[in-house]
Amino acid sequence: MSMIQGATGDWEVVIGLEVHAQVSSKAKLFSGASTEFGAEPNTQVSFIDAAMPGMLPVINGKCVEQAVRTGLGLNAKINLYSVFDRKNYFYPDLPQGYQISQYLQPVVGEGRVTVDLADGSAREVGITRLHLEQDAGKSLHDQHPSMTMVDLNRSGVALMEIVSEPDMRSSEEAGAYLAKLRSILRYLGTCDGNMQEGSMRADVNVSVRRPGEAFGTRCEIKNVNSIRFVKQAIEYEARRQVDVLEDGGTIDQETRLYDTDRGVTRAMRTKEEAHDYRYFPDPDLLPLELDPNWVEAIKQSLPELPDQKKARFEKDFGLSPYDADVLVAEKENAEFYEQVVATADPKLAANWVITELFGALNKAGRGIDDSPVSAEALAGLIVRITDNTISGRIAKEVFEIMFETGKPADAIIEEKGLKQVTDTGAIEAMVDEVIAANPDKVADVKAGKDKLIGWFVGQVMKASQGKANPQMVNDLLKAKLLG
Repeated sequence: MSMIQGATGDWEVVIGLEVHAQVSSKAKLFSGASTEFGAEPNTQVSFIDAAMPGMLPVINGKCVEQAVRTGLGLNAKINLYSVFDRKNYFYPDLPQGYQISQYLQPVVGEGRVTVDLADGSAREVGITRLHLEQDAGKSLHDQHPSMTMVDLNRSGVALMEIVSEPDMRSSEEAGAYLAKLRSILRYLGTCDGNMQEGSMRADVNVSVRRPGEAFGTRCEIKNVNSIRFVKQAIEYEARRQVDVLEDGGTIDQETRLYDTDRGVTRAMRTKEEAHDYRYFPDPDLLPLELDPNWVEAIKQSLPELPDQKKARFEKDFGLSPYDADVLVAEKENAEFYEQVVATADPKLAANWVITELFGALNKAGRGIDDSPVSAEALAGLIVRITDNTISGRIAKEVFEIMFETGKPADAIIEEKGLKQVTDTGAIEAMVDEVIAANPDKVADVKAGKDKLIGWFVGQVMKASQGKANPQMVNDLLKAKLLG
């Protein structure tokens, strides 16, 4: 959808995302209150989170470390000097009447993310900045007929706001960027990326323009909490803007909401400018000064990230870019695959993990951590295909039983008598029998109808109940019919 066909010609969609990622930390940004999800309302609130008079914030070093770690994982510049500001606005679930955030001097500067698209191409999306800020509480409008309830459990929880450049040109690219960002954060262990629990949310900026022209006026769609909804919101909003412009109207810069039930965006308020928030440095907090050696130590401790892992899987295991991409998207999947290839053929292993295992897990609604077939057990099955104990077709039956019962492959092969027949004498006898029973078809093959050999292979396989080694059957038939 990089171009929208309007009645008056083509329009280009321009997208930038501001992602709010909740920092993985047991305590909040400026207080020791717990960040555990799902607690009873207002049970995880310190005096600081509730903005009691005279309370002083104290920075949580772990949150700073997580922000720096994320910046390094995004190939971004780490600012050794950064400042916390107060962003002033009144909202019922913001007890202080301001949010402690970073404005002109964020902790992390420019970086980049490589986004892999479905057609195998890749593009770079620039990161403008990453800053730390505290989350607001939550207003609940459905708990009482005439009152709004406020839950301050989230108040003061540390967020990283990761702002992208307006480098994306389609809903597909935006979805792929979010998925890649979430994958990197999970590998780093700096955010769990759980969008259902609100620990990762996106504000989506959308504008349209004629190809080659200056950027149009953008609208911001607030707090979208799934990749699917981000893509839907972009498609709806871009089409809406094109329709307005083609009707001779103008786009107002405003904040909108995405209504997931109706699949539409709705105006919420006109967009505030930075001066509306009256930012100023927070007088209770000193500027944050980082030791370069400390930053370097964090850099040395980074894990292998998705892009590096993908390149290694392609190089060491000979995988296609697509297969490598699927396997590295989630850290647990990549680890499972690496355990399988410790003893099994890499390409066959990729196929079995992606197609059979992921397919079965999806169907059963289970995650890889909950797989009834361990990496070791799957490797055992694949080894039995490569050493010709069973055929690929029989292996699928064995896998189904393994998935249901948790038994190892060898026990099932033994129990059910599924061993592949590789005894040349036994196979030859079956081949001779099929040839003797079909003299007319033998004549056809000898007269040049080579394609019928496939039919003969099928008959022999049927006679062996699928247990004959297909390659041996093929070779013997060719030798007898064409030799």
